[in-house]
Formats: sequence, C-alpha cells, structure tokens
Amino acid sequence: MGGGVKNGHVLVNREMPGNTSDPLNNPDDLPPEAYKASPLSYRAPAEGQVDRVMLTSTPLEHLLVKVLMRHTRRPELGDKFSSRHGQKGVVGLIAQQEDMPFNEQGVCPDMIMNPHGFPSRMTVGKMIELIAGKAGVLDGERRYGSAFGGDSVEDCSQTLIRHGYSYGGKELMTSGITGEPLRSYIFFGPVYYQKLKHMVMDKMHARARGPRAVLTRQPTEGRSRDGGLRLGEMERDCLIGYGTAMLLQERLMISSDAFNADVCSQCGLLGSAHWCQACRSSEHMAVVRIPYACKLLFQELMAMGICPRIMLKP
Repeated sequence: MGGGVKNGHVLVNREMPGNTSDPLNNPDDLPPEAYKASPLSYRAPAEGQVDRVMLTSTPLEHLLVKVLMRHTRRPELGDKFSSRHGQKGVVGLIAQQEDMPFNEQGVCPDMIMNPHGFPSRMTVGKMIELIAGKAGVLDGERRYGSAFGGDSVEDCSQTLIRHGYSYGGKELMTSGITGEPLRSYIFFGPVYYQKLKHMVMDKMHARARGPRAVLTRQPTEGRSRDGGLRLGEMERDCLIGYGTAMLLQERLMISSDAFNADVCSQCGLLGSAHWCQACRSSEHMAVVRIPYACKLLFQELMAMGICPRIMLKP
C-alpha cells in the first residue's frame, strides 16, 4: 500500500455487542443496532507499512485477523544492539565518519565498544571472533566459530602476523578529531552485530496530567495507558537523604492522589460533607489533606471492624 499507515489509522474495523453484561448464547442472533464500533487502530509514533494480513479462525471457529507491520528505522541514541555473545548495549553517541578514528589503511570502525564489558561478562568468544574474523578477511578462508572446536587462536594470530598485523588483533589508530595517534593500541576487527527490538521510539514516555485509576485515584500504570512515572521506595530514600520534605510531599501526594478528607477533631473518625456520623454533629469537623489511598485504607480497616482514628492537634 502506498504512503504507509499513520498513527490513528484503523487496521481492523471490528464491532462488539453494546451490552456485555448479559450472557450471550449466540452473538449472531443480535440485531445490527445492538453492536458498537470497536476498531483496532495503529498506535506508534512513526508510520509503518502493512507487510501482510492473515485471515484465519480459532479452534472455536471465530474469525482471527493478524496484521504484520514493518518499519524501516535508522539507529538513534538509546537503540539497543548486541553481538552474538550476549554483549548488549545501547548507542551512546552517533558521530560523523570524519570524527571516527582510523587505522593505517584508512578503515574506520562502524561501532566502538567500551572494553570494560569484557572482564565482568567474560565473553571470550567475542575476542576470538574478532581475531578469527580478521584472519579470515586477510587470507579468504572460513574460520570455524562454534564453542566445540575449530581454528585455534594461535593459528589465527600467525595468519595476522603473516599479513603484517599484530598477533593480538590490536592496531595503531589515529584520532579523526585531532589527527594525532591514539595513546593506546585498539583491539580492532570485524564482529557481527545485530539490532535488538528495544528501541527508544517504542519506549519513550512522559506525562503531565492524565488518566487515574478508579479505586485509588492514583495515576495509571504503564506507557500504553498513558501512565505516570513511579517514585519508588529507593527514590524516596534518596529524597529523605537530601532532606527535601516539600519535594517528597509533592511527589507522593500532590502529584499523585491528594484528597481533602473531612475528619472529626473530637472522635478522630472520617466524616463526609462536614458531618461526623459517630458524633452526629458537624461542630468539630476539620478538613485534612491526605492521600486518597490513605483515606481508602482507613475505610477498608473500618469495614473489617478496626477503628483507626486521626488525632488532630488544636
């Protein structure tokens, strides 16, 4: 299809019964006006192409529609890549080729990896792949690259030496920014990398105001529901360490589920509409700003026969 599918376009134009509370023996018996539109829309920041559509049925002989989407994306900051040894990482910088380092033959690397990932992950196979791949490029022979045998590192090193390279796979690199040689030798060679499906475009999320859960009145959870960003226990500990009391109150109550509760200053129980049901009076009512989840906890405790009282100072 031409032009692609943009955000909000309908992929499957389906309908569902308007009354879902009554049990249905056969949905086909309903009249057309009893159905309401429930389309499956495409939700993504960038447009995509419909690769293929599958129409089939489930074991219960319900119609099943599957739409396979295809995206063409170029790498950006935060996209995830991995070698074949589980050495995964995200893009931290995208540089122009003229700013990349180059070796004596003028070859620039496609990717630069931090070598601190080797000692802790112990992915020795990646280093062997680099040396064996470099030797294979130089002499045109295949190298056997599984964990169950194959060419030894010594043989690959001898191939590198015969072609005028260092036996360890390291090379002298020149900085593309300053034009000066780098102070240390760089472990440099071909390694197979693959792009993983974890991309920033699918994960970036922010929210100012938005939907709230019905029961607790707190912001919903998750990117798909336009949810809030959780400030957890450990973040709370950091804010306590800095002594930021008002920031704590804002994050944990004002930005979340602040609620003005009516409290009787005489008996300490929750009231409603400036009326205390226990004292049968509205004389001693006060308004206290507490999280709605706190008020909900008190009411659930009262439903269990436990009587929590909020003791107010005069």
